[in-house]
Amino acid sequence: MTAVEHVNVFCIGARGGNPAPVVLNADRMTSDEMRSIAAACGHEAGFVMAPSDKQKADLQYRFFVPLAEMDMCGHGTLGTTWLLAKKGQLKPGEVRIETKSGIVRGRISDTGAVAISQPPATITAVDASHRTEIIAVLGIAEKDLLDLPLINATTSRTKTLIPLASPNVLNELKPDFTRLQSLCERLGSTGLYPFACDLEDERTYHARQFPAASGFPEDAATGVAATALLYGLKHWGLIGLRRTIRVRQGEAMGCPSRLAVTLADHADEAAGCWLSGEVRMSDPH
Repeated sequence: MTAVEHVNVFCIGARGGNPAPVVLNADRMTSDEMRSIAAACGHEAGFVMAPSDKQKADLQYRFFVPLAEMDMCGHGTLGTTWLLAKKGQLKPGEVRIETKSGIVRGRISDTGAVAISQPPATITAVDASHRTEIIAVLGIAEKDLLDLPLINATTSRTKTLIPLASPNVLNELKPDFTRLQSLCERLGSTGLYPFACDLEDERTYHARQFPAASGFPEDAATGVAATALLYGLKHWGLIGLRRTIRVRQGEAMGCPSRLAVTLADHADEAAGCWLSGEVRMSDPH
């Protein structure tokens, strides 16, 4: 029987976070077997195996949601790397991780904290013709949006960033999930990512993620979306000289999560940005 371990990623203390089932030795598993584990767990699942080229990477991760394989999973990458370090299979320092989206760098501190890299984002405008449908699918009014053009931002996967007027509007969203997947297909996006700035702390943003085709309606913490948000905010000119943002997600689900995204140093700009957050072992039951 395949051993599946469980961690919670981006949790706040002992609460919240995004669950990540992990299989640490998946070299002999088929894609169908991996997907079936994700389906049984009901979450994105990570699988560790040998890299296809040991000159380019130290490890390879694959990720599955209940319905399909994913090119990249931010919380899965962070949680899997943390678990390997906790078990002594990775030492403090840097590790190169092969994913279907490319090589991801992981940094492990002397205390076991982990950060992972994500590449600089590409930004594309969302055609204005989609704005009315996005408003309808989210169940909001035009006044609930900030007066900014909607954009798609892509680090490892494309997310549609939707700036809202307040966290209250965000928390009260009740999307029409029957229309969400087809809308995302037209947008060329893997999910809608509405967000709002915290009313008392301009460094913090509240967000929710509604994935297009994963097998569950909402994500408690989405690393690739948080990294896309950092670049979206830069594109809109909303963060000035700040290099770090904090993202709160999952609160509307009762799974409070906290993510941090920091632009890489100028001397290491190829790394793009670094994604970090707290990880804990979890009980799947």
